[in-house]
This record gives sequence, C-alpha cells and structure tokens, in this order.
Amino acid sequence: MRSTQQFSVTLPTEMAQMVRAKVSSGDYASESEVIRDGLRALQARDRAVENWLRQEVVPAYDAMKADPSRGRSTADVRASLAAEHERATKKTP
Repeated sequence: MRSTQQFSVTLPTEMAQMVRAKVSSGDYASESEVIRDGLRALQARDRAVENWLRQEVVPAYDAMKADPSRGRSTADVRASLAAEHERATKKTP
C-alpha cells in the first residue's frame, strides 16, 4: 500500500510562482517538496499554538478564575500602557 496520496492543488498565481522559484533555485527538488515543507511548517505552528494555549493561557485563565482580584481593569491597563509609551518616547535633553 502506498504511503503517499496524490492531490490536485490550485494555487493563486503568486504562490505558484513562489513554488516554481523555490524549485528553480535548487532549494527544493520538486513542487511537492515545497508543499510538504509548507505543511510541516503549518503543523509546527499549530503545535506551538496548542502548547502555548495549554501551558500559558489555560493556567492564567484558571488563576484568574480562582482569584479574580488578580485582574486589572481596562482603564488601568490603558493607563499603564500610556505611561510606558510616554517614558519610551520621551527625549532626554
């Protein structure tokens, strides 16, 4: 049984040119290799987002749910950001 499956893919002209350019430059042996590498990058991004959600977002949400007093109001956040922006953009004489 084959471990691959053939697809017919339609790409916008700009993307098709990019795929051809990658093959022409010698970066990839075939158009299929370019597409496979792009899909691997998409998988890696999806895994990174999933890990971030599980390792950072969920614990932060759980902590806020357990102790809402840890939260800050929108007005407080905006004031902090405005103050930081002011400090960062202030010119020293």
